[in-house]
Amino acid sequence: MGDGPKRPRALAVAALLVVAGLLLTGCTNDPLAQQFKDGGNKQYIAGSGVTEVPASHRDDAVTFSGKTEDGSRFSSKDHLGDVLVVNFWYASCAPCRIEASDLQSLNEKYAGKGVNFIGVNTEDQAATATAFEKKYGVTYPSIIDVNSGAAQLAFSGSLHPNATPTTLVLDRQGRIAARIEGPINDQPSTLDTLISDTLAESN
Repeated sequence: MGDGPKRPRALAVAALLVVAGLLLTGCTNDPLAQQFKDGGNKQYIAGSGVTEVPASHRDDAVTFSGKTEDGSRFSSKDHLGDVLVVNFWYASCAPCRIEASDLQSLNEKYAGKGVNFIGVNTEDQAATATAFEKKYGVTYPSIIDVNSGAAQLAFSGSLHPNATPTTLVLDRQGRIAARIEGPINDQPSTLDTLISDTLAESN
């Protein structure tokens, strides 16, 4: 990543706090999630921080596509005009498991309001992704990107997802408006605010 004039300035960078009560929610029978709660960092790439990009500083639109776990074709072009929330994850990632319910809650909150959610599964085949979604109640689709890496490559610019999980908010034009590196479970209100602020912007 360069430091040229197009590089967006981070408006807010906050360290993620581990809140035991939140981490335990829905995870008491999940050894990997418990390991994450206890401070272990196996099976995931550590990262934390929030970056918000003013509309005037956003790079060009990101275009990506791929097959989802049920074999359907997803294209970001079909969602221009809406806000798109993109979550990078994989099934054996402990913080991905912990944040799943908060992502699903926000997906339900914004259903029918011009906001769409899409996952990008970076490590698993369709059957594993589907099993995860059933176990954790996730209803929005995920691109299975492990074989081609095409969706990940599309986000290789200045605000690429260099941690797992990472959640990106794309504006109505398909440009990256915000990024959260690391799990959102202890700050779902932050993602909620980023989504609502981006949704409130004019085209």
